Amino acid sequence: MPAEALSRVAAPTVAFWVAKALSTAMGESVSDWSIRALPPVVAVLVGFLAFAAALAVQLRTGRYVPWLYWTTVAMVGVFGTMAADVAHVVLGLPYAASFLLCAALLAGLFAAWQRTEGSVSVHDVTTTRRELFYWSAVVLTFAMGTALGDLAAVTLRGLTHGYAGSIVLFTAAILVPVAGYRLLHWGPVLSFWFAYVLTRPLGASVADWLGKPVAERGVGLGSGWVGLVLLLAMAAVVATMGRRGEVLIDAGGAVDVHRTAPGALAAED
Repeated sequence: MPAEALSRVAAPTVAFWVAKALSTAMGESVSDWSIRALPPVVAVLVGFLAFAAALAVQLRTGRYVPWLYWTTVAMVGVFGTMAADVAHVVLGLPYAASFLLCAALLAGLFAAWQRTEGSVSVHDVTTTRRELFYWSAVVLTFAMGTALGDLAAVTLRGLTHGYAGSIVLFTAAILVPVAGYRLLHWGPVLSFWFAYVLTRPLGASVADWLGKPVAERGVGLGSGWVGLVLLLAMAAVVATMGRRGEVLIDAGGAVDVHRTAPGALAAED
Protein backbone atom coordinates (compact mmCIF):
# COMPACT_ATOMS: atom_id res chain seq x y z
CA MET A 1 0.00 0.00 0.00
CA PRO A 2 1.48 3.39 -0.91
CA ALA A 3 2.36 5.70 1.98
CA GLU A 4 -0.18 8.30 0.96
CA ALA A 5 -2.98 5.73 1.34
CA LEU A 6 -2.13 5.00 4.98
CA SER A 7 -4.12 6.64 7.73
CA ARG A 8 -2.16 9.21 9.73
CA VAL A 9 -3.86 8.23 12.98
CA ALA A 10 -4.18 5.07 15.05
CA ALA A 11 -6.52 2.27 14.01
CA PRO A 12 -8.98 0.95 16.63
CA THR A 13 -6.99 -2.01 17.91
CA VAL A 14 -7.16 -3.65 21.31
CA ALA A 15 -4.07 -1.67 22.34
CA PHE A 16 -5.71 1.51 21.01
CA TRP A 17 -8.69 1.17 23.35
CA VAL A 18 -6.47 0.39 26.33
CA ALA A 19 -4.25 3.40 25.63
CA LYS A 20 -7.28 5.62 25.01
CA ALA A 21 -8.84 4.65 28.33
CA LEU A 22 -5.57 5.31 30.15
CA SER A 23 -5.15 8.67 28.39
CA THR A 24 -8.58 9.87 29.49
CA ALA A 25 -7.96 9.01 33.14
CA MET A 26 -4.41 10.37 33.00
CA GLY A 27 -5.57 13.65 31.47
CA GLU A 28 -8.07 14.16 34.27
CA SER A 29 -5.53 13.46 37.01
CA VAL A 30 -2.70 15.52 35.53
CA SER A 31 -5.02 18.44 34.85
CA ASP A 32 -6.31 18.38 38.45
CA TRP A 33 -2.78 18.17 39.83
CA SER A 34 -1.34 20.92 37.62
CA ILE A 35 -4.11 23.39 38.43
CA ARG A 36 -3.35 22.90 42.12
CA ALA A 37 0.45 22.86 41.74
CA LEU A 38 0.56 25.98 39.53
CA PRO A 39 -1.50 29.14 39.30
CA PRO A 40 -4.54 28.10 37.21
CA VAL A 41 -3.81 30.62 34.43
CA VAL A 42 -0.23 29.39 34.15
CA ALA A 43 -1.33 25.75 34.17
CA VAL A 44 -3.84 26.33 31.37
CA LEU A 45 -1.27 28.26 29.32
CA VAL A 46 1.34 25.53 29.73
CA GLY A 47 -1.26 22.90 28.84
CA PHE A 48 -2.26 24.75 25.70
CA LEU A 49 1.34 25.30 24.57
CA ALA A 50 2.20 21.63 25.13
CA PHE A 51 -0.89 20.56 23.19
CA ALA A 52 -0.19 23.02 20.33
CA ALA A 53 3.44 21.89 20.07
CA ALA A 54 2.55 18.19 20.01
CA LEU A 55 -0.19 18.76 17.42
CA ALA A 56 2.10 20.81 15.20
CA VAL A 57 4.71 18.06 15.14
CA GLN A 58 2.04 15.41 14.55
CA LEU A 59 0.58 17.31 11.59
CA ARG A 60 4.00 18.02 10.11
CA THR A 61 5.05 14.36 10.33
CA GLY A 62 2.18 13.33 8.04
CA ARG A 63 2.09 9.68 9.10
CA TYR A 64 1.23 7.52 12.07
CA VAL A 65 4.06 7.24 14.59
CA PRO A 66 2.79 5.61 17.80
CA TRP A 67 4.72 7.65 20.39
CA LEU A 68 4.02 10.94 18.64
CA TYR A 69 0.33 10.24 18.08
CA TRP A 70 -0.22 9.20 21.69
CA THR A 71 1.78 12.14 23.03
CA THR A 72 -0.67 14.35 21.17
CA VAL A 73 -3.62 12.41 22.59
CA ALA A 74 -2.16 12.79 26.08
CA MET A 75 -1.85 16.54 25.62
CA VAL A 76 -5.44 16.69 24.36
CA GLY A 77 -6.48 14.80 27.48
CA VAL A 78 -4.82 17.33 29.77
CA PHE A 79 -5.78 20.49 27.88
CA GLY A 80 -9.29 19.27 27.04
CA THR A 81 -9.94 18.72 30.74
CA MET A 82 -8.59 22.18 31.56
CA ALA A 83 -10.79 23.78 28.89
CA ALA A 84 -13.92 22.15 30.28
CA ASP A 85 -12.98 23.06 33.86
CA VAL A 86 -12.26 26.68 32.91
CA ALA A 87 -15.65 26.93 31.21
CA HIS A 88 -17.28 25.80 34.45
CA VAL A 89 -15.14 27.52 37.11
CA VAL A 90 -14.15 30.77 35.37
CA LEU A 91 -17.13 31.34 33.07
CA GLY A 92 -19.67 29.81 35.43
CA LEU A 93 -21.08 27.56 32.71
CA PRO A 94 -23.03 24.65 34.23
CA TYR A 95 -21.78 21.17 33.34
CA ALA A 96 -25.03 20.44 31.53
CA ALA A 97 -24.62 23.56 29.37
CA SER A 98 -20.96 22.70 28.65
CA PHE A 99 -21.96 19.19 27.62
CA LEU A 100 -24.75 20.38 25.32
CA LEU A 101 -22.55 23.08 23.78
CA CYS A 102 -19.73 20.62 23.05
CA ALA A 103 -22.23 18.06 21.72
CA ALA A 104 -23.69 20.64 19.33
CA LEU A 105 -20.22 21.69 18.16
CA LEU A 106 -19.20 18.06 17.67
CA ALA A 107 -22.32 17.30 15.65
CA GLY A 108 -21.66 20.33 13.46
CA LEU A 109 -18.04 19.28 13.00
CA PHE A 110 -18.99 15.75 11.96
CA ALA A 111 -21.54 17.14 9.50
CA ALA A 112 -18.93 19.45 7.96
CA TRP A 113 -16.33 16.66 7.91
CA GLN A 114 -18.71 14.23 6.19
CA ARG A 115 -19.87 16.84 3.68
CA THR A 116 -16.33 17.98 2.86
CA GLU A 117 -14.46 14.67 2.84
CA GLY A 118 -17.19 12.10 2.30
CA SER A 119 -16.14 10.03 5.32
CA VAL A 120 -15.43 10.43 9.03
CA SER A 121 -13.74 7.02 9.33
CA VAL A 122 -10.37 6.98 11.09
CA HIS A 123 -9.12 4.73 8.30
CA ASP A 124 -9.61 7.57 5.81
CA VAL A 125 -7.54 10.21 7.64
CA THR A 126 -4.94 10.39 4.88
CA THR A 127 -4.55 14.16 4.30
CA THR A 128 -3.74 17.17 6.45
CA ARG A 129 -7.26 18.55 6.10
CA ARG A 130 -8.82 15.29 7.23
CA GLU A 131 -6.38 15.11 10.10
CA LEU A 132 -7.38 18.61 11.20
CA PHE A 133 -11.01 17.47 11.25
CA TYR A 134 -9.96 14.41 13.23
CA TRP A 135 -8.05 16.30 15.93
CA SER A 136 -10.81 18.88 16.23
CA ALA A 137 -13.22 16.02 16.89
CA VAL A 138 -10.83 14.50 19.44
CA VAL A 139 -10.58 17.80 21.35
CA LEU A 140 -14.37 18.22 21.42
CA THR A 141 -14.94 14.62 22.56
CA PHE A 142 -12.54 15.14 25.45
CA ALA A 143 -14.15 18.43 26.50
CA MET A 144 -17.66 17.02 26.11
CA GLY A 145 -16.77 13.83 27.97
CA THR A 146 -15.23 15.82 30.81
CA ALA A 147 -18.40 17.88 31.20
CA LEU A 148 -20.56 14.74 31.03
CA GLY A 149 -18.47 12.97 33.65
CA ASP A 150 -18.60 15.94 36.02
CA LEU A 151 -22.33 16.32 35.40
CA ALA A 152 -22.92 12.73 36.47
CA ALA A 153 -20.49 12.65 39.40
CA VAL A 154 -21.01 16.16 40.81
CA THR A 155 -24.29 17.73 39.67
CA LEU A 156 -26.21 14.44 39.78
CA ARG A 157 -24.28 12.85 42.64
CA GLY A 158 -27.53 12.28 44.51
CA LEU A 159 -28.51 9.84 41.75
CA THR A 160 -25.10 8.41 40.88
CA HIS A 161 -23.61 8.43 44.38
CA GLY A 162 -20.53 10.26 43.16
CA TYR A 163 -17.54 8.95 41.26
CA ALA A 164 -18.01 5.25 42.04
CA GLY A 165 -21.57 5.36 40.76
CA SER A 166 -20.42 7.21 37.64
CA ILE A 167 -17.95 4.43 36.90
CA VAL A 168 -20.79 1.90 36.93
CA LEU A 169 -23.00 4.20 34.85
CA PHE A 170 -20.44 4.81 32.10
CA THR A 171 -19.24 1.21 32.08
CA ALA A 172 -22.82 0.23 31.28
CA ALA A 173 -23.15 3.06 28.75
CA ILE A 174 -20.07 2.04 26.82
CA LEU A 175 -21.60 -1.40 26.30
CA VAL A 176 -24.33 0.26 24.21
CA PRO A 177 -22.19 0.83 21.09
CA VAL A 178 -20.58 -2.59 21.61
CA ALA A 179 -24.01 -4.24 21.60
CA GLY A 180 -25.18 -1.99 18.78
CA TYR A 181 -22.23 -3.03 16.62
CA ARG A 182 -22.42 -6.74 17.41
CA LEU A 183 -26.17 -7.31 17.66
CA LEU A 184 -27.96 -4.46 15.88
CA HIS A 185 -25.61 -4.06 12.91
CA TRP A 186 -24.67 -0.46 13.68
CA GLY A 187 -22.06 0.88 11.30
CA PRO A 188 -18.44 0.70 12.50
CA VAL A 189 -17.94 4.47 12.18
CA LEU A 190 -20.95 5.33 14.38
CA SER A 191 -20.00 2.63 16.88
CA PHE A 192 -16.39 3.82 17.04
CA TRP A 193 -17.17 7.47 17.73
CA PHE A 194 -19.95 6.56 20.18
CA ALA A 195 -17.52 4.43 22.19
CA TYR A 196 -14.75 7.01 21.77
CA VAL A 197 -16.86 9.72 23.40
CA LEU A 198 -17.83 7.51 26.34
CA THR A 199 -14.26 6.46 27.18
CA ARG A 200 -13.68 10.02 28.37
CA PRO A 201 -16.25 10.25 31.20
CA LEU A 202 -15.48 6.66 32.18
CA GLY A 203 -11.75 7.32 32.45
CA ALA A 204 -12.29 10.65 34.20
CA SER A 205 -14.62 9.03 36.75
CA VAL A 206 -12.02 6.36 37.54
CA ALA A 207 -9.28 8.97 37.92
CA ASP A 208 -11.41 11.20 40.15
CA TRP A 209 -12.53 8.27 42.29
CA LEU A 210 -8.91 7.22 42.87
CA GLY A 211 -7.48 10.72 43.31
CA LYS A 212 -10.13 12.74 45.12
CA PRO A 213 -10.11 12.99 48.94
CA VAL A 214 -12.27 10.62 50.96
CA ALA A 215 -14.38 13.61 52.01
CA GLU A 216 -15.33 14.03 48.35
CA ARG A 217 -16.20 10.31 47.98
CA GLY A 218 -12.82 9.42 46.50
CA VAL A 219 -10.15 6.92 47.57
CA GLY A 220 -7.73 9.73 48.44
CA LEU A 221 -4.60 8.57 46.60
CA GLY A 222 -3.95 12.06 45.23
CA SER A 223 -4.26 13.24 41.64
CA GLY A 224 -0.49 13.60 41.21
CA TRP A 225 0.30 9.99 42.08
CA VAL A 226 -2.65 8.65 40.12
CA GLY A 227 -1.63 10.70 37.08
CA LEU A 228 1.97 9.45 37.28
CA VAL A 229 0.96 5.78 37.47
CA LEU A 230 -1.49 6.17 34.58
CA LEU A 231 1.12 7.99 32.48
CA LEU A 232 3.63 5.18 33.01
CA ALA A 233 1.00 2.57 32.19
CA MET A 234 0.04 4.42 29.00
CA ALA A 235 3.71 4.69 27.98
CA ALA A 236 4.13 0.94 28.49
CA VAL A 237 1.14 0.17 26.24
CA VAL A 238 2.30 2.59 23.53
CA ALA A 239 5.79 1.04 23.61
CA THR A 240 4.30 -2.25 22.42
CA MET A 241 2.56 -0.69 19.42
CA GLY A 242 3.97 -1.27 15.97
CA ARG A 243 6.00 -4.26 17.12
CA ARG A 244 3.43 -7.01 16.75
CA GLY A 245 0.21 -7.95 15.03
CA GLU A 246 -2.78 -6.17 16.52
CA VAL A 247 -6.49 -7.00 16.33
CA LEU A 248 -8.55 -4.21 14.81
CA ILE A 249 -11.59 -3.34 16.92
CA ASP A 250 -14.20 -0.87 15.65
CA ALA A 251 -16.40 -0.80 18.74
CA GLY A 252 -16.03 -4.11 20.46
CA GLY A 253 -15.88 -6.60 17.59
CA ALA A 254 -12.68 -7.95 16.09
CA VAL A 255 -12.26 -6.95 12.46
CA ASP A 256 -8.90 -8.29 11.34
CA VAL A 257 -5.31 -8.77 12.37
CA HIS A 258 -2.51 -6.70 10.86
CA ARG A 259 1.20 -6.70 11.54
CA THR A 260 2.69 -3.23 11.53
CA ALA A 261 6.21 -1.96 11.32
CA PRO A 262 7.40 0.77 13.70
CA GLY A 263 6.13 4.14 12.50
CA ALA A 264 3.74 2.73 9.91
CA LEU A 265 0.10 1.70 9.98
CA ALA A 266 -0.89 -1.13 7.68
CA ALA A 267 -4.61 -1.11 8.33
CA GLU A 268 -7.45 -1.01 5.89
CA ASP A 269 -11.23 -0.69 6.21
